[in-house]
Amino acid sequence: MNADAPKRFLDKAYSVRSDEETRALYDRWAEVYDEELSENDYRQPQRCAEALAALVPPLSETEVLDVGCGSGLSGIALHAAGYGVIDGCDFSTGMLGKARLSGAYRRLFEADLNAPPLDAPDAAYDAATCVGVFSFGHVMPDALDDIMRVVRPGGALVIGLNDKFYQDGALTAKLDRLERDGRLGDRKDVHGEHIVGTGLTGWVISARKAA
Repeated sequence: MNADAPKRFLDKAYSVRSDEETRALYDRWAEVYDEELSENDYRQPQRCAEALAALVPPLSETEVLDVGCGSGLSGIALHAAGYGVIDGCDFSTGMLGKARLSGAYRRLFEADLNAPPLDAPDAAYDAATCVGVFSFGHVMPDALDDIMRVVRPGGALVIGLNDKFYQDGALTAKLDRLERDGRLGDRKDVHGEHIVGTGLTGWVISARKAA
């Protein structure tokens, strides 16, 4: 990793505050996103793939929805872990174009997670991953309701997020409510590396949808 590598867009990712700003940023960022995250040693895709494997076996027929797939870094990590059927959705058409080039996905589609529903049937997937999706000015915690809709009973939910939004408490409060309502169980919140080059740590949250 080059410690002196310019951030270019990474330092702007936590300053957007609207859907329009978010889409514009990620469309512009798409061309250099993978390079910039690699330079800064982005650990969440691999951490989330490992957390998912602890809940759902990484088999060739296991169907996973990579929510907010971005340029495909999460899909690549899932594929490397052994998952064979991965769909992805994202708000940015620029990012979807990059994800398509990765070859990791069966299907890619545009989605505004703050304006459900997703373009997917109920209980269509064995698991959903949300890597770097929930953050300030990005996706609101209530999007979890529709994300869980497309996961089969007994399936898995894995979320990777930065420490700042975890400490904000809005997402964890939503997860707490889902647990109290009996919709979610087996939850684990694990602190660890997020983007090493920036010094930012993060969390991987894994849970199982009620059967």
